[in-house]
Amino acid sequence: ELEESEKFYVGQPRVLLLIYALYNTLVARSEMVCYFVIILNHMISASMITLVLPILIFLWAMLSVPRPSKRFWMTAIVYTEVAIVIKYFFQFGFFPWNKHVDYTKDKPYHPPNIIGIEKKEGYVHYDLVQLLALFFHRSILKCHGLWDEDEKGDSSSNKEDTDDELSLTGGRRDSSASLKSVNLAASVESIHVHFPEQQTAIRRKSSSSISQLSHRSSFSSHRSKRGKCSTSTRNSSQKGSSVLSIKQKSRKELLMEKFREQMIKAKAFTIKKTLQVYVPIRQFFYNLIHPDYSAVTDVYVLMFLADTVDFIIIVFGFWAFGKHSAAADITSSLSEDQVPEAFLVMVLIQFGTMVVDRALYLKKTVMGKVIFQVILVFGIHFWMFFILPGVTERKFSQNTVAQLWYFVKCVYFGLSAYQIRCGYPTRVLGNFLTKSYNYVNLFLFQGFRLVPFLTELRAVMDWVWTDTTLSLSSWICVEDIYAHIFILKCWRESEKRYPQPRGQKKKKVVKYGMGGMIIVLLICIVWFPLLFMSLIKSVAGITNKPLDVSITITLGGYQPIFTMSAQQNQLKSLDPNEFNDFLRSYRGNTAALQFLEGYAREDITRADLEGNSNSLWTISPPSRKKMIQGLLDFDADFTLVISWTIQRTLEEVYPYYIKAPSDSLAKPIKQLLRGMSPDNGKQRMWENITVSLVKNTSEEWWVLNQLGKRQKTPQESLELFIFSDKVSPPSLGFLAGYGIMGLYASVVLVIGKFVREFFSGISHSIMFEELPNVDRILKLCTDIFLVRETGELELEEDLYAKLIFLYRSPETMIKWTREKT
Repeated sequence: ELEESEKFYVGQPRVLLLIYALYNTLVARSEMVCYFVIILNHMISASMITLVLPILIFLWAMLSVPRPSKRFWMTAIVYTEVAIVIKYFFQFGFFPWNKHVDYTKDKPYHPPNIIGIEKKEGYVHYDLVQLLALFFHRSILKCHGLWDEDEKGDSSSNKEDTDDELSLTGGRRDSSASLKSVNLAASVESIHVHFPEQQTAIRRKSSSSISQLSHRSSFSSHRSKRGKCSTSTRNSSQKGSSVLSIKQKSRKELLMEKFREQMIKAKAFTIKKTLQVYVPIRQFFYNLIHPDYSAVTDVYVLMFLADTVDFIIIVFGFWAFGKHSAAADITSSLSEDQVPEAFLVMVLIQFGTMVVDRALYLKKTVMGKVIFQVILVFGIHFWMFFILPGVTERKFSQNTVAQLWYFVKCVYFGLSAYQIRCGYPTRVLGNFLTKSYNYVNLFLFQGFRLVPFLTELRAVMDWVWTDTTLSLSSWICVEDIYAHIFILKCWRESEKRYPQPRGQKKKKVVKYGMGGMIIVLLICIVWFPLLFMSLIKSVAGITNKPLDVSITITLGGYQPIFTMSAQQNQLKSLDPNEFNDFLRSYRGNTAALQFLEGYAREDITRADLEGNSNSLWTISPPSRKKMIQGLLDFDADFTLVISWTIQRTLEEVYPYYIKAPSDSLAKPIKQLLRGMSPDNGKQRMWENITVSLVKNTSEEWWVLNQLGKRQKTPQESLELFIFSDKVSPPSLGFLAGYGIMGLYASVVLVIGKFVREFFSGISHSIMFEELPNVDRILKLCTDIFLVRETGELELEEDLYAKLIFLYRSPETMIKWTREKT
C-alpha cells in the first residue's frame, strides 16, 4: 500500500505536487507562519494591545528549547481572543472618542490609538487571521502528539488542594533542575506569620498555643485546620480574659494587633505570588544560559546582513525617521552641508548595535547576548511605537519605511534568538567569505576589502575582543597575508578547473571577453564627464522657464527713469509657427543656427513688458536740472544703465535676446545678430528704443517704446526673448554641480590612480604573487587561527614567527610553494 501510495503521488501533475510541497512546508514551519502573522498584525495595527505578543515571541517562544510550550500557545490564543472582544466592545458609538474619528484617527498620541481601541474599518481582520493561524498550528501539534507532552509534569501540581502545597511542589520541582539556590518553600517558610508576644500571662499562654499550632501545621496543614486552631485559641483567650479583665488590652490595641497580623499575611502572600512568577522566569533564562546540551550553530553572517539591510534602509529612507513627511534623498541634504538629526541618530544606533553584536560574537558570551537581546527588544519596540510617532508626527502604520525597517529588525531578532538557543560556535576561523575557493567568493571578498575602513575596523575589533599574544601590527600582518593567500588560492583553483594547454594561444572568448570589457570600461571612465555633462541636460534636463523678468533703466546714475516687470500672462512661449519663422530669419547666419541647436521651442520665452513705467519719476529739482544739462552737452559721454537680474552697463541701448543660464548671470546673446550697423559697419545686436517723458499735472513718468519688435503692437512696449538653459534633475544635481573639470579631477583622476597601481609595480610583487601552490601557507594561517581559539598562545607566537621567517626567506618560500609531485 505504501508503494502504491508513493506511485500515486509521483504520477500526479507537477502543479499538484508543487501544492503538496508548499503545504508540507507550511505544516513543517507552521510556528513561523504564526510568528509572521503576529508581527504583520502588529506592523499594521501598531498598538499596545498587539505589542505584547511580538515581545513574547522574541523573549519566550523563540528562546524555548526545543520548541515553544503549550503554555505559550494557549497564552497567544487566549490573548488574541480577548483582544478581539475588547476591540469589538469599543467599536460602539456611545464612547466619547468615537464621535470624532475623522479628526483623531491620524493623531499618533491619541490614547485610543495608542491602546488600540479606536473605531475603524476592518479593525479585527488581521486578528482573525492571527487566530486562524494559531488554531492551525495547534491542530498540527495535536496531530503529531506534541500538544500535551510538555505539560505532563504540571498535571500533578494542578490537583493539589491548597496554595501552600502548590508552592511547595513548584519550588521542589524547580529547584531539582539546576537552580538549586532558590527554594520557594524555604523562602515562604522563612516569612511565616509569627504573632508578637503578649504582656499578660493569659496572652502569653494563648500566643504560645498559637505558635505551637502554627509550627505543628506548617505548610502541610489546610487553611481550615488553621482556622479551627485560631478559633479555639481565641475562645481560650476569651475565657482567660474574664478572669483577668483588668490586664486585658483595649479595643484599639487589639485592632492594631489584628491589622499587623493581616499586613504580615498580605506580605507573605505577595512575596509568595512574586516568587511564583519570578522563579520560573529565572529558571527559564538560567537553563537557556547553562543548557544541558548545545547544538552549536553560527548565524552571525545572516544577522550582519540583516543589520546591513537596515543600515541601507536608514540611509535611503532617512526622511521617514524625522519630521519631514515628503520623500527626500540623503545626497541633496549632504550637498547642502546639512546632516539631519534623525538620520545621524539612527545611523549611530544601528552602527553601535552592529559593533556590540560583533563583540559578543567574538567573546562567545551567551549571557551577554541574552541581556543584549532583552534590552534591544524592549528598546526598539519602545522607540518605534512610542517615540518615533511623536518625532515624525504620524502613526507607525502610516510610515512605510519604518515598517520595512522594523520587519527586517524582526528577522534579526529571530536569528539572534536562534543563536542564543543553539549557542555560539567554539571556534571562529577566518572570514565567512573564505570558506570556498571559487569566483563568487573571490569577487565578494575583494569587494568586501574595497569598502572603506571596513577591513581595518573588523581587524581592530577582532584583535580587541580575541585572546592573543600578537600585537596589533602583527595581527594586521597575519590578516593581510591570509587575505592575499586566499586570493591566490582562488586563482590557482580556477586554473585547475579551467586549464590552459601549454603552447596554445589564448582563446578569443577570453581575450575579447575580459580584454574588451576592460577597454570599454576604461574608455567610459575617460570620457564619462563629457558624456555625462552633455547628456544630463539634453536628454534628462528639465526646462527652467523664468517666472519674472524685470527691466530697470537709469540715465547717468540718476533716479531710475523706467522700472517694469513681466509675470504670468506676460511671459509667453512661442507656438510652432512663430518658432519656425524665428529659425528661418537666421537661415544664413551659421553662428546663430549653431547656437539655436541647443534650444528647443519650450526653452524660449517672450516677455512683453508694458511701455509705461510702473513707478513715478521722483527726481529732485537740482538733480533734474543737472541731468538736463548733461543731455544737452553732446560732447560729453552720458551712460545708459539697463539692469536685469544683475546690473550691467551696455555700450548700446537695448538687448533683444537674453540668455538665462543655470547660474544667476544673465547676459545678451552675441550669436543672434540682425546685420551690420549702417554707420560704422559694426555688428548690431541691440534694438533702438524711444524714450519720452509724460507729464500729468504734478506727476510725471517715462514711456519707452521698442521700434523693431517681432510682435507688432500699437501701444508702447518692450519685447525681450529669454533663452533658458536646461538644468539637471534634482537627483543628479549634486554630481552635475562639479562641472566637467570637477568631474575629471574627482572621478577620472582618482579612478585612474587605482588603475595605474594595478598596471605598475608588478615587478616588485612577483615573489609573492607567482606562487604555484599556496596550500601550505594557507594551512599555516589557519593553524594560527586554530591555536588562538584553543588558547595555545605560546604556539601562536611560534607559528607567527614561522610565517614571518617564511616571507623573509625567498628560498624557503620557493620550497614551500612548489607543486606537489
